[in-house]
Amino acid sequence: MMRRIVVVGNGIAGLTACDSLRSAGFDGELTVVGAERHHPYSRPALSKALLHGADGKSDDALRAHELPAPSHEATELLGVGATGLDVDARLVRLDGGGELPYDGLVIASGSRAKRLAVGHGPAGPDQDGPVRELTLRTIEDAVLLRERVASRPSVIVIGGGPLGMEVASGCLHMGCEVTLVSDVRPLSRQLGDHLSGIFTSTAILRGLRVVRGGKARLVDHGAGATVVLADGTELEADLVVTAVGDEPNIDWLAGSGLLSEGSLRVDSRGRLRPEIVAAGDVAFFPTLRGLQRVPLWTSAIDQAKVAAVGLLHGDAAPEFNFQPYFWTEGFGLSLKAVGFTPVVGAPDYSDPGQEPGSALMRWDNPDGSGTAAALNYRIPVPKLRRLADAGPAALRPASPARV
Repeated sequence: MMRRIVVVGNGIAGLTACDSLRSAGFDGELTVVGAERHHPYSRPALSKALLHGADGKSDDALRAHELPAPSHEATELLGVGATGLDVDARLVRLDGGGELPYDGLVIASGSRAKRLAVGHGPAGPDQDGPVRELTLRTIEDAVLLRERVASRPSVIVIGGGPLGMEVASGCLHMGCEVTLVSDVRPLSRQLGDHLSGIFTSTAILRGLRVVRGGKARLVDHGAGATVVLADGTELEADLVVTAVGDEPNIDWLAGSGLLSEGSLRVDSRGRLRPEIVAAGDVAFFPTLRGLQRVPLWTSAIDQAKVAAVGLLHGDAAPEFNFQPYFWTEGFGLSLKAVGFTPVVGAPDYSDPGQEPGSALMRWDNPDGSGTAAALNYRIPVPKLRRLADAGPAALRPASPARV
């Protein structure tokens, strides 16, 4: 019988796990350990609505990251990090030397932003010095970035993934001169060449400068940072923002015996051991395309729901049936995609839609699955899922029942 469950991580995976445990009937002692001092918030909003509201013209945009207050009635230890785990004694070790015993454990410790300048904090070697390298992962990062772009500096964004493109779009929206540095065409790794081409051409038309010169590095020269490309080209700007990926927060699990080849790998019910599950950005889990870590907002939610029930009910719990859902906004474009990406080639099905520049698309993937995408196209996500699963036939009205 589990009477004490500890959840390490107070992001969306941790919040969802707590809610799901309660919904599944757990009425015991529930404790949340969160390194951030905030209640859970919408991380995607930091690079979408929140950054676009940096000019102060939209109060709604500035509150877009806020989520309803938690209702799971857990004891919350916020601003406290987990530093170690003893799986035999069933103890989570905390900052400052404290320990938490548990009967069941949910690992939802998330990830952190990678940095090019190893060892530099957000304000460089000394916190009173100039900002060398900004990242966007936390509320504090978002507030600092908003403050810096308010004066319309020139900006270099390193990284052509969704986050880098969203940051670049937000800085352009603020009136900054923006250069995006990417070693491949922006968004091509995530979406494929067809959708990448649409976003990149639109971004360039709106004033984004795209530079491709191989892997970039930062060189600190005292007054600031210079971006140096693989071919030796040097770029300078008032502000450098890096969006070069994330790293799972697993350092505190060293010595626990839970890591396999340096990563946290769960089964189809989110389990590492019968009494330990993991979910969200921190975990690799089984998919139709093998074991993957999928650091997406909706992936964290879906994983946490399954892991919570897996912790309580073991083999009787349902297995995770993963179908990716991804969305991004920028440069006047909004894209929602259901199914595995990147997609290859042009879509097999395309509907131009009612609005200029809109399109509803579908690809047949080599593994037999489908991927559907809506570009500036109004369609409910469940219907988009049906398009991905069943093809264009899913969009036809249902035939009237025969008497």
